[in-house]
Amino acid sequence: MHFSRIVVPVVALLSGVTQAAPHGDLFTRQSRPDNHTLNRERADAVKASFKFAWDGYKKYAFPNDELHPVSNGFSNSRNGWGASAVDALSTALVMQIPEIVDTIVEFIPTINFDKTADQVSLFETTIRYLGGMLSGYDFLKGPLSNLASNTTAVDMILKQSERLASNLAFAFDTPTGIPSNNLILNPPGTDGSTTNGIATIGTLVLEWVHLSDLSGNKTYGELAEKGESYLLAPKPASSEPWPGLIGTNVDINTGLFQDAAGGWVGGDDSFYEYLLKMYVYDSTRYGHYKDRWVLAADSTIANLASHPSTKPDLTFLAEFDGQKLIYESQHLACFDGGSFILGGLVLKEQKYIDFGLALVNGCHDTYISTLTDIGPEIFRWVEKNTAANDPRNPPPPADEAAFYEKAGFYITNGNYNLRPEVIESFYYAYRATGDQTYRDWAWNAFVAIRDNCMVGSGFAELNDVNKPKGGGYSDFQESFLFAEVLKYAYLIHAPDNVWQVEHNGKNEWVFNTEAHPFKVWGPPI
Repeated sequence: MHFSRIVVPVVALLSGVTQAAPHGDLFTRQSRPDNHTLNRERADAVKASFKFAWDGYKKYAFPNDELHPVSNGFSNSRNGWGASAVDALSTALVMQIPEIVDTIVEFIPTINFDKTADQVSLFETTIRYLGGMLSGYDFLKGPLSNLASNTTAVDMILKQSERLASNLAFAFDTPTGIPSNNLILNPPGTDGSTTNGIATIGTLVLEWVHLSDLSGNKTYGELAEKGESYLLAPKPASSEPWPGLIGTNVDINTGLFQDAAGGWVGGDDSFYEYLLKMYVYDSTRYGHYKDRWVLAADSTIANLASHPSTKPDLTFLAEFDGQKLIYESQHLACFDGGSFILGGLVLKEQKYIDFGLALVNGCHDTYISTLTDIGPEIFRWVEKNTAANDPRNPPPPADEAAFYEKAGFYITNGNYNLRPEVIESFYYAYRATGDQTYRDWAWNAFVAIRDNCMVGSGFAELNDVNKPKGGGYSDFQESFLFAEVLKYAYLIHAPDNVWQVEHNGKNEWVFNTEAHPFKVWGPPI
């Protein structure tokens, strides 16, 4: 571990936290007094970790996609276009690190988006590359224009965004307009899949519409909206077991859903996230998206909220298959608290904030219950209101029984893949309530990640969060460490600014699912 390379102020950095009750009126709860010196010290410590990870990537991996921090190697899982650099840009901007901003801004015009030897994910390329470039462009043409010295290169960021989207647009050339996700660029083709999932269909519209708005070319947004239209009016009716909650897989040739299974988990998650965020982006155009989010949110509160038998004060969201519940969730799903909180803020509905805070509390429990203080990839629980002999509600295995008794969940996959969702929801909870507890929780999560994942030249994934030091490393540093984990950990402590959620009671920017902030197009709400 290279902690000696991180300068961390000593003063009060490991202050104790208090337990936040999952209820409260806006801006009224305060677990402790605000401490501007402590906030600055914590923000600076996160910024130091970002610089450390960037320096390792720059030395050993740039301009490839990812650093292998243990071996000081690199890989190209995202087509060799420099994913970590593009994903890092918006974070370097909000942290205001001009030397890193300049390096990335000078690099982006050199990327050859016409060429890759590997299969391209429309979804991943959209949220990381297109999202990262559009966010950088918004900042550098707006409130952070002073951070880039090469204005010609800034202009090229938008041109590169158009070039990339134009190269991907053939994905939508299907009988329905529902895109294929797994693409081959040269010559244009797909992997032959006949279905696509609601997350990979429904997490394009924010980026492609924003590109249309910035470029003046309406085609990009229209393509994404056409694919989305099948998710807003799902068929057959049986694919919507409760209003707004829909299945996962859609036939790209017919537009018909192939199942009625889903939840707020991976494969479905960001579809629900974007229903709301499109309304934040432009409430004058996307009210019907918001209406679908409200249906899904209300159905979730009524039907998916679940309480574990050993800690019934906790709230998790079950998955579903039809109207059958599956008492399992994921680290990925822990964005859900933040989504409900954002919904409550923009719709002025306290019930969504309260429910979101309850979900945040549950995800916090998954962190503080393990040996590393980091939550697992996948976990289960026993629903308190279901019979003990119900085959749909199995007890934990014998070797997890004691842990379940104490924690309220048991682990089925203990990996930690540098995911951001828990800290992301802490961020929304703090922005909604002003409660310093959520800052403390985010700080403790960051410290746990730093203490357990920092190795060699960067941050590595963990094999088992409930073993000492995470049970060893997977030698891989995801690009979203830069885009998401370190951004949310920084912003929750950073001074208020126009791009922060609920700035002066409004949202002038909206974060894509990779935590890239976009300037909203409609009136800020």
